[in-house]
Parts: sequence; C-alpha cells; structure tokens
Amino acid sequence: MKRKEFLKGSLCSIALMAVSSHAQTQEYKKEAFVIASGKARFGEKFLYKGKNPNDIKISKNDTEGMLAVFEYTGYEKTGPSMHVHFHQDEIFYVVAGRYRFSVGGKLMELNQGDTIFLPRNIPHTWIQLTDIGKLVYFVQPAGKAEEFFRTMSTLDHKPSQAEIDQIHEACGMKVIGPGLTI
Repeated sequence: MKRKEFLKGSLCSIALMAVSSHAQTQEYKKEAFVIASGKARFGEKFLYKGKNPNDIKISKNDTEGMLAVFEYTGYEKTGPSMHVHFHQDEIFYVVAGRYRFSVGGKLMELNQGDTIFLPRNIPHTWIQLTDIGKLVYFVQPAGKAEEFFRTMSTLDHKPSQAEIDQIHEACGMKVIGPGLTI
C-alpha cells in the first residue's frame, strides 16, 4: 500500500512541477476536483483505435493550457504511428503492463512503475507488449492534444493517410513513419 501512495504522490508532484513556473506568475482561481477511476473529465470518453479508453483526467481548460493529463487503458497490443510533437513534451508513467518505446531511434522497454520523458521535436512511438496495460501521461503544454483525440475518436470511418496527416498537422504533430510491431 505504501508503494501505491508513493506512486500517486509522485504523479501529483510531476504535475505540480510542470505548471509551477506558470503558477508563480498567474493567480489561479480554480477549485480542486477529483476524477474517479474509470471516469473522464467532463464525462467525455475517447476511444483510441475504437477500443482503448483514453480519458482526459486534467484538461487544458483546468490549467490555462499549461498541461493535459490522460489515462490510457490498452486492451490490445497496439500503439501510435511514429510521430513528432512540435510544441509539446510528453511524460508517460506505466501503471500496468509492459511497453516498448522508440524515441529518437533508441528502443526502451518500460514496466509497471517506470516513467519516460519524451521531448518535443524528437520522433517517437510505443507499443503495448502485454494483453492489458495502463498508462498515465502528461502533455505539456497541453496544445491541441484534446482536440486530436476528440477528432480521431469521433470519426465515423477509417481515415485515409492523407486525412490522418491533415489531423496531425492541425494539432501540431506530424506522422513520420509506421508504429512498432511485436
């Protein structure tokens, strides 16, 4: 139980550090809130690739655009295409399962409890290696991450590569290659 509390505290500390410089110059007039396990901020649910919940836990609207936090639950061995974010850093924390990340051409395997920092402008992707997995990840600044997942989740058809490229570009990203395979 102590490890679980330490991990929760560590995640909170990361989020606080991400907004600390902004918080020092801006007076927040927000109230605290709790998002229950399995729930999404504002009740808005996104499905990654139509099957895997990718829920907003903290919205860019909560942090004046400085941070967005998502919880991804994977029910299949999948991951995104190789891509790059032009304006956002990402931090992934592995809650459950095992993942392989490719960052700038370097492969790394992460297990439960591991954290990885993905700097902006560095090509990256990941793949889930276990049947079930869970990630909590931070996008800083938030940029258009929520818009990206909202758009992809609400498509009523399988998008063409041109459409995928257009959606990525509109959200400050670029697909630069295929994702990882097992």
